[in-house]
Amino acid sequence: MTSPFTYLKHVREEFTHIVWPSNRTALAHTLVVIGIAITIALLVGFFDYLFGLVVGRIIGG
Repeated sequence: MTSPFTYLKHVREEFTHIVWPSNRTALAHTLVVIGIAITIALLVGFFDYLFGLVVGRIIGG
């Protein structure tokens, strides 16, 4: 079992291998994720409303 200090040393070494995205790329990907999240939320809300109407008509008569 390695010591915590050895582990942290290896973690620090691995961080030098990470290729970080540019600010522009990170912003673009963030906007894509936000757009997808909003789209999915709207779709779920629409289908919830639609199923609510259908179930309401079935139960309500």
